[in-house]
Amino acid sequence: MVQQDIERAVAILRRGGLVAFPTETVYGLGADAQRAEAVERIFAAKGRPSDHPVIVHVPAGADLGRWAARVPVAAERLAERFWPGPLTLVLPRGPRVPDAVTGGQNTVALRVPDHPLALALLSAFGDGIAAPSANRFGRVSPTLAEHVREELGSAVDLILDGGPCRVGLESTILSLVNDRPRVLRPGAITAAEIAEVLQETVGSGPGATAIRAPGLLDAHYAPSTPMTLVPAPALVDEAMSLHRRGSAITVLARVPMPVPLRPILGEGTKPVVWIVAPASSHAYAHALYATLRAIDRRQVERILVEEPPAIDEWTAVTDRLRRASHG
Repeated sequence: MVQQDIERAVAILRRGGLVAFPTETVYGLGADAQRAEAVERIFAAKGRPSDHPVIVHVPAGADLGRWAARVPVAAERLAERFWPGPLTLVLPRGPRVPDAVTGGQNTVALRVPDHPLALALLSAFGDGIAAPSANRFGRVSPTLAEHVREELGSAVDLILDGGPCRVGLESTILSLVNDRPRVLRPGAITAAEIAEVLQETVGSGPGATAIRAPGLLDAHYAPSTPMTLVPAPALVDEAMSLHRRGSAITVLARVPMPVPLRPILGEGTKPVVWIVAPASSHAYAHALYATLRAIDRRQVERILVEEPPAIDEWTAVTDRLRRASHG
């Protein structure tokens, strides 16, 4: 059945259709990266601004020179170390890349995903598949096939179900366009790991030359329910204040509700729902988007999220939470 699904997916892609497929990070909404009109269907389905670039997923062992005008040694070393895996490389754009993929920029974002179904699809297709996350633009990314069905429905010609995504957060995006490598978007692969491979300092943020990349808007990855990121020492006071005002809230914390407060926060017509998140950053990332979607279904008035520790291993999670709670 899987082989039949892949063959069907390839046929859809070749005629300009849309296929949602799993990666190790999140589910992607894929189109033939060489067909501008097919990529434009992605933007229409997502409600995505046309100047927002998308990542091109390429088969394992692909010749990056088919997509990039220049492939630096650093890109080759990082690809050898981290691909397949959750690392996207931003390189100078080659002449065959449509404007629809790059948002009109002179750069292109490339990666090889680490999921057997995605790799089989790319191998069978034999070329690049442009694929942002398979959700409405700016909303919570999908980590299950059912999330894609709920959000995009008939806008997708086929959804390949590969189970839950292993990582759960979008890939690290690294620019190799200028002299100094820069992490534009943090992910599971850290700046320290990249620096170890390259044996040089890795910057963060867009730097002097701003490069538009996926997922960098101030407000992104957001649930429908308004969300507030709260420092750990202030979490209980904020929850108590909202509860006293009669607000229906859900708290996502890294510790259980304090025992003395359980009778208080559990009272009234709108008792506080307190969810204990996983303790490790990897497990937290894996569960985050599915958790936010589940909270949305509760139809509460506010989500309070405990701010993660300010250490490197939590950088990607904190980035997503800050954007999800922006404004």
